[in-house]
Amino acid sequence: MLSAKFGARAMLFCASACALLGLGQAASAAEPLATAAVEYRKVAQTYAAEGVVEAVKQSTVAAQIAGRIVQINFDVGDYVEKGAVILRIDEREAAQALSGTRAQVAQAQANLAQARAAYERTKTLVTQKFVSQAALDKAQADYKAAQAQVEATLAGAGQAETVKGFTAVTAPYSGVVSARLVELGEMAAPGKPLMSGFDPHELRVVASIPQYMLGRIHSGAPARVEIPSLSRWIEAKEVVVLPVSDPRSLSTRVRLTLPENLRDVFPGVFARAHFVIGEAERLVVPASAVLQRSEVTGAFVVAADGAIRLRQIRLGEFAGPDGYEVLAGLAAGDRVALDPVAAGLALKRQAH
Repeated sequence: MLSAKFGARAMLFCASACALLGLGQAASAAEPLATAAVEYRKVAQTYAAEGVVEAVKQSTVAAQIAGRIVQINFDVGDYVEKGAVILRIDEREAAQALSGTRAQVAQAQANLAQARAAYERTKTLVTQKFVSQAALDKAQADYKAAQAQVEATLAGAGQAETVKGFTAVTAPYSGVVSARLVELGEMAAPGKPLMSGFDPHELRVVASIPQYMLGRIHSGAPARVEIPSLSRWIEAKEVVVLPVSDPRSLSTRVRLTLPENLRDVFPGVFARAHFVIGEAERLVVPASAVLQRSEVTGAFVVAADGAIRLRQIRLGEFAGPDGYEVLAGLAAGDRVALDPVAAGLALKRQAH
């Protein structure tokens, strides 16, 4: 039974909606409409928690060397493949350092060749009794020192080449640029943030639940994610309850992994997580039968004699593919039109 206030709102809703469509309050349907019965069904009982969408992979790329930024290849919103050069830092200083270390390597290798030849000659002379054992020991020590010098200079050259590679900043994974933090010509320094990005193919929702719900919500539990701004419902692939609670808010964070390659869903979007905590019998109306008019919701009810009425209803939770829970406005056994537009047109025709 509707309250007096709700009933008055229902009459006002019917009058305004019918006036917009040029419809009367009731008429006989000229053609049969596809209808379904409003009935009690067992649906999942859920607990809702507000959350936000975030990317599994999201990071800020920072400079590893100092230098002036001479090239920027991507901007906010651009898609970047893994390994692509995001921007370049002036490499002249690093290139000169690399050339110097390569020259040192060449010098050390020449010294090594000379030390090896001297060592081989000294060994021959020792066998012929022309030089002492002390001379052989010194030649051997010089040879080993030359070997160590070559290894040291090679290591230095490798380090210089690595530093030169830092002048080309590359994408660590494929993703979308979310922020560009530098301009062309600015000076970069080790640790200075350059660009931020995320992988749009791997997203999740992070929500917080009170500690008293931990007994009913656990890792692996079924859950759905609602994106109100898109009017979308998404089945969560995985639910993970983090084993850490906030002592100030007495809440625990939960991660809900979303399916891959979702469209129009980005990090920072508000979401609502619906955790399945049981099963209950609820009065359900098919989702296709629901008519939205601004902040008011209704449905076309088709009587046994074919009369059509536009009735305001109040909905509860989303009941999945079956539809929505009905809190007021409909009763079990009522038949509703599955196509509100067709029902409105039929009502308009019959009104004339």
